[in-house]
Amino acid sequence: MSEANKTDAGRHLSKIMQNAYMDLHTRAKEGAFVVWIAINVPAELFYGFENLVYAVPESHAAMNAGKGVGAVQCEKAERIGYSMDLCSYARIDIGCAADGGRDSPSFGLPKPNLLVSNNNNCSLLVKWFDVHHREMGVPHFIIDVPFCYGPQKEKDRNYIIRQFYDLIQTIEDLSGQRFDWDKARQALDYTNRGIVHWKRFLSHARHRPSGITAFDSFVQMAPFLIMRGTPEFEAHYKLLADETEQRVKAGDFPVPDERYRLFWDNIAPWHQLRDMSSNLADSGANIIGATYTSCIGTVEGSFDMYPYDGRDPMRYLARTQNCYICPHGMGLRRRAMRQAVETLGIDGIVFASNRSCKPYSVTQMDQQKFMSEHLGIPSVMVDVDHADVRKYSKESTFTRLEALLEMIDAKRAA
Repeated sequence: MSEANKTDAGRHLSKIMQNAYMDLHTRAKEGAFVVWIAINVPAELFYGFENLVYAVPESHAAMNAGKGVGAVQCEKAERIGYSMDLCSYARIDIGCAADGGRDSPSFGLPKPNLLVSNNNNCSLLVKWFDVHHREMGVPHFIIDVPFCYGPQKEKDRNYIIRQFYDLIQTIEDLSGQRFDWDKARQALDYTNRGIVHWKRFLSHARHRPSGITAFDSFVQMAPFLIMRGTPEFEAHYKLLADETEQRVKAGDFPVPDERYRLFWDNIAPWHQLRDMSSNLADSGANIIGATYTSCIGTVEGSFDMYPYDGRDPMRYLARTQNCYICPHGMGLRRRAMRQAVETLGIDGIVFASNRSCKPYSVTQMDQQKFMSEHLGIPSVMVDVDHADVRKYSKESTFTRLEALLEMIDAKRAA
């Protein structure tokens, strides 16, 4: 999208993302304690420390893919011995770190003082961060979050909370800084209010035609990954939701002749967002929602926001540790997707079988069968890789997407 065609929220996103990475490097050079984290590690806790910054290798890898250098970074990792079968996020990050951030749009990430991973979204994350632990000689703290086949159990929540306290103590010991609960609570307030606006933004998908595309939500989720706990986080999502609401009221829709309302299951194909969005729009098709972005701020089995009463930040952070889809059993995945399909009036589902994310993809055939047999929703399975363009075929993908639109037409004509 050219700068002239960007919305105010789009231009603001570019600005705050650039500022966030510049601030990260600047503060690291000035002596801030640097932590690299997995995406669902509770970043709000880090604001309880006076001089600490955090970076998110997964988000940085997605940015590399979106800017067209994902394959370049992957090849660097492969040349030093890492298999092409590994997650492309991991290969991008390892390749980037191996040569000091060359080719990265943000000049890489500053060297960490501590690595913090978890095992609920992806067990590979632990091994991936262990690579940096060995190569850089940096401590690695692992948060063990139990898999869930139903609502989180009290014993599991208490187990997670104890680890959060251990993480705080670890940072105090390594950094020489003291943790400030008031600052951490304030950070969580910013996050919570920002997610309220995020949900308001997503709610405009219910309109006919939809006020958003899933591609909008893919791009706009970036602050959730790298800016949680800040006033800028809250302000950006308020701007996004307000602007989207105004555009809907003015009759300004991304796909005004929307004839097909689709739903996406899996991580975004970062290297194909613009091309896929425009090609679908030409056919009157709009992917209006996605499991990947709908789950922000939720708990297992639902895409509704989980409320925070402001009383106990540790319990809230532990309760929402499994907001992402990967650590959910089949029953929970079905419940959440069924809710989205019915709420949004979905005509068809695109299951993206992601070669780089086995935990997300492994249940999709069963999910596809359930949606067809129980809801009568047409769907297709497409082969993608969220960050490695070498594992993507545009021709094959669009042949299947065209078949999905034909199935929807056939169902309507029956």
